[in-house]
Amino acid sequence: MTYFYLEPEVAGGLGENTVIDRSVHPPVVGKLHYILDGWLGDALLESFPCFIVTERAKEELLASGLSGVRFEEAEVTTSDQFKELYPNRQIPKFIRLKAEGKPGWDDFATVPDGRLVVSQRALEVLKGLGISNALVAAFE
Repeated sequence: MTYFYLEPEVAGGLGENTVIDRSVHPPVVGKLHYILDGWLGDALLESFPCFIVTERAKEELLASGLSGVRFEEAEVTTSDQFKELYPNRQIPKFIRLKAEGKPGWDDFATVPDGRLVVSQRALEVLKGLGISNALVAAFE
């Protein structure tokens, strides 16, 4: 099977309610608070070292039976900048995606520098959900 580095849209950053251990690299996040500053509409977003997906994407990924992935609740809010840019925009519910598989073996994994690695199968599911602002490169 073919694998890819996937660098999702960065639509914001870690919020003040995030619980993070920065003494290791990549940092370990216990509780995630993601603040959206803007959003181009992708189903998968990133703010190093975390990933979030829409609830619909979570359901599709689970239904696809992909390996190496699990989900946790996340607090997702919008910044003042987001509210200025999109005063009437409603955001979907987002869920934290945790890639815990082995790179080059499971459908979802991360490498030591925190980059996301996905299988061809996972990439196709995500493309169907909308990740047009993500960067994709061959994983070797």
